[in-house]
Amino acid sequence: MTHAPKISPFLKIMLFLGLVFLYIPLVILVIYSFNDSKLVTVWGGFSTKWYGRLLENEQILDAAWLSLQIAVCSSLVAVVLGVLAGYALARIRRFRGNTLFASMVSAPMVMPDVITGLSMLLLIIQVQASLQALFHSEVAWLDRGFFTIFLGHTTLCMAYITVVIRSRLVELDQSLEEAAMDLGARPMKIFFVITLPLVAPAIASGFLLGITLSLDDVVITSFLSGPGSSTLPQVIFSKIRLGLDPQMNVLATIVIALVGTLVIAANYFMLRQATRREREMQAVYKA
Repeated sequence: MTHAPKISPFLKIMLFLGLVFLYIPLVILVIYSFNDSKLVTVWGGFSTKWYGRLLENEQILDAAWLSLQIAVCSSLVAVVLGVLAGYALARIRRFRGNTLFASMVSAPMVMPDVITGLSMLLLIIQVQASLQALFHSEVAWLDRGFFTIFLGHTTLCMAYITVVIRSRLVELDQSLEEAAMDLGARPMKIFFVITLPLVAPAIASGFLLGITLSLDDVVITSFLSGPGSSTLPQVIFSKIRLGLDPQMNVLATIVIALVGTLVIAANYFMLRQATRREREMQAVYKA
């Protein structure tokens, strides 16, 4: 019987201090979101008036809705592309241009956001000019706004999601796929019936990661956004330049609550899926 290794008191203290350093600022921010004073550093009593003010702020609400739409749409498309790219890199390991393809997929992860945003802006301008010259009419759908930001975020998120999916597929036991292939199942059916359910937790993690990256991006969005298409991070940065606003504490508290709920739900789902897979595998071995 193996025993779990004991953690030294020093490591426990360092872990505790690290967690305190990470989460104490968030706790303070949540507390000051209920501050009655307009000064965010001076406690003026408990109040929820800034929550009401935030719900009446159309600029922030419109920016939050735009950011959420872009995050969900770009993450969904990035998940589809990431699954295809990850499957190609993990299963079809030898094909012409494999090294170049892997490098191009991972390039947005190591490329500075300034370079990515500027290059995508120049590409969109050139494509728009070419289409206008070809059709002799305005190409309104390529104007900087929702669609251009969506393209930039999809490109960024796809790189990270591909790495997550590829790592899961590399670690995945291929015996079930090989057994299904021996029984006459076609590759497409194996992919949708066996492979895809096994990598579902990684897909869920990649989707949440894509939403986080999209909601957090400022640099690429600054290059690809236009008038009337400011995302939530852009609005927050523009307001902070004029001074700290109590509504930003409220907004951050709501984001923390939403993200925390999503993380807990995702972890619960993945643990439940892992437990069910272990039970199914034990039942197969016993049979």
